Amino acid sequence: MSTAILTGQPVPGSSIEADLRSLGFDLRTAADAAEAETVLAEVPGDERVALVDARFVGHVHALRLGLTDPRFPLAGIPGAVTAQPAGRQALTRAMARENSAGGGTTLVDSLADRILTALDTDGTGVHRPELGSLVAAVPADPQARNEARQAVADVDDEAVRLKSAVKARDGFFTTYCISPYSRYIARWCARRGLTPNQVTTASLITALIAAACAATGTRGGFVAAGVLLIASFVLDCTDGQLARYSLQYSTLGAWLDATFDRAKEYAYYAGLALGAARGGDDVWALALGAMVLQTCRHVVDFSFNEANHDATANTSPTAALSDKLDSVGWTVWVRRMIVLPIGERWAMIAVLTAVTTPRITFYALLIGCAFAATYTTAGRVLRSLTRKARRTDRAAGALADLADSGPLAQGFSEALKKPARGLPGFTAPVIALLGGLAVVLTAALTDFGGPWPVVAALGYALTSGLAVARPLKGALDWLVPPFLRAAEYGTVLVLAAKADVNGALPAAFGLVAAVAYHHYDTVYRIRGDAGAPPAWLVRSIGGHEGRTLLVTVLAALLTASQFKVALTALAVAVALVVLVESIRFWVAAHQGGAPAVHDEGEPA
Repeated sequence: MSTAILTGQPVPGSSIEADLRSLGFDLRTAADAAEAETVLAEVPGDERVALVDARFVGHVHALRLGLTDPRFPLAGIPGAVTAQPAGRQALTRAMARENSAGGGTTLVDSLADRILTALDTDGTGVHRPELGSLVAAVPADPQARNEARQAVADVDDEAVRLKSAVKARDGFFTTYCISPYSRYIARWCARRGLTPNQVTTASLITALIAAACAATGTRGGFVAAGVLLIASFVLDCTDGQLARYSLQYSTLGAWLDATFDRAKEYAYYAGLALGAARGGDDVWALALGAMVLQTCRHVVDFSFNEANHDATANTSPTAALSDKLDSVGWTVWVRRMIVLPIGERWAMIAVLTAVTTPRITFYALLIGCAFAATYTTAGRVLRSLTRKARRTDRAAGALADLADSGPLAQGFSEALKKPARGLPGFTAPVIALLGGLAVVLTAALTDFGGPWPVVAALGYALTSGLAVARPLKGALDWLVPPFLRAAEYGTVLVLAAKADVNGALPAAFGLVAAVAYHHYDTVYRIRGDAGAPPAWLVRSIGGHEGRTLLVTVLAALLTASQFKVALTALAVAVALVVLVESIRFWVAAHQGGAPAVHDEGEPA
């Protein structure tokens, strides 16, 4: 429930009351500041409340943006201010101070605007949406009112709303091949009361059906899979556009959108691999390699952004060059396309699935993603080396959480804190890289079942602890988490391939998928300012170094067939633990009224 308090004398012919009711507000009136304070005190503290000047003239969508966005405790536009429960205390204080100063006299200027000024004076963060061509004004006289009404009539409110539903920064394929019509699907959904979460779920179901079609291994199945994958992507774009169109943002929705994207893509990889196996071609290693590469690409994105999002003096010549290139239109699209974002990537996968074979599809995917990863990582390394930035304790903490260190690495980290202080600033990523390479190469170059991968895994645990023994504030320390991810996933892939037994690679695919889910869940908790997963969860699933060591020990002690069974059991155990805790956390956060978020995630 939401309540709007109309302040001041009503204006004949004004549509403000109807506009506010259309946005779901119950209306109360107040002639002056004293009465407004009294009415404000009567509104229950767990409700949204808004102060709106009765003389307000503007578009309904301007009111919607200013008064209904669930992401911000306090927000305002000219002539209107709103507070959710989290911002209620600040609004009440500002109102009391304004009432005391104004003496409760009849309003002459806008009380809402004075309250906004008072909130700014207090240093309280008030969200002011970008209105663009939308009108929001409190005219002082009849002439100004007529001019404002004409300005409202000159701008198509619905056209602006529909245009703003599309993400500001999208890929080429999404911008020109999907968004021109998906925005209308979003509006159709909004008018029928559908929620973004329902559309997100429909997108997941469509992608799972696509994966099932691919698993048939027939040409008709592959064609159907490609078509359905594109349909799933259309719905994936629609859910975000619906959220922006109707301002239906939620913590749960952001998590569903982000995790379902990964579930859809990786389930489709599995479907392709199953379909290829029906035709006598084993591409599970390629499917697992594609998942590993794509996940590590995302970890690079996450780590780099977390390391730099609140860094001070955050400038570099490389970033300046990128900004200059952004002013040249065609270079923007080229650079967005070559990083193979989700839109271009899914379009490529869909077309290749329909017209070629799963093996060719995976080869193209691996080559494209490898080039994109090299391009983006090289650019970020250059930016990091050339920028002068001071990284915060929060950034270092986020990188440590993304590292996902278990008891072994944490123990070594504590023991090696003093020696680590004397190491050069660039050594953390070097140590993480060398330790990871050692365990992966040892597993690849020795016979399956030998003891050397176990020894290398112990060394990996030691080097991992050393890499995180001091705060990750170095210029390239954001590379530590992706190096650790690549080491763990790569070890599982190599050992499953070396086992050379039917079913080992699918089991490894399941294990990496479960662990990758845990790592994505960690990212989205950090992005939502919810902190990392609880320490007991990280300990119970061993941390990256514990799982790597366990897999090498299993390979050394068990036969190839037993190793396959052990990988399957480990995958199920990890998946159950992380899924149950993740679902519990996000549902509780949603029900507990956690601040709504809208994470744009990977560029579509």
